[in-house]
Amino acid sequence: QVQLVESGGGLVQAGGSLRLSCVLSGRTISSHSMGWFRQAPGTEREFVAAMSWGGGRTYYADSVSGRFTISRDNDKNTVYLQMNSLKPEDTAVYSCAARELLSPARSAYEYNYWGQGTQVTVSS
Repeated sequence: QVQLVESGGGLVQAGGSLRLSCVLSGRTISSHSMGWFRQAPGTEREFVAAMSWGGGRTYYADSVSGRFTISRDNDKNTVYLQMNSLKPEDTAVYSCAARELLSPARSAYEYNYWGQGTQVTVSS
C-alpha cells in the first residue's frame, strides 16, 4: 500500500505557472511509475504526464507537451508537475497516481494508487 498526497494547486492567470507536488509514503516506490491525470467538470479523466520513478520512459499528452514537465526528487519521495504557460483549458482537478511497474502508462486503469487531487483553476 502506498499513499499519495498532492498539493500546489490554486488559481492563476492565463500564462502563469504552478508546480504540483505529490508526496509518496507507506511503501518503497523505487519500482513504481508515476502518472498525472486531470479531470475537468463534465469530462472524462485525462492523461497528462507519466514517468518511471527511476527514470526511463516519459510520456506527455499532446495538449501539454512543451508546457508541462514531470520530475522527481528521490530524497523527498516526491514527484512534481511543473506547469508553465497555463491556459484556461488546463483548469481541472489534477491527481497523481502510482503504478507498481517500471513502465509508465497513459491509461488510468493501469494505476494502482491515487491521491485525492488538487484543484487548478486558470483564469482568462
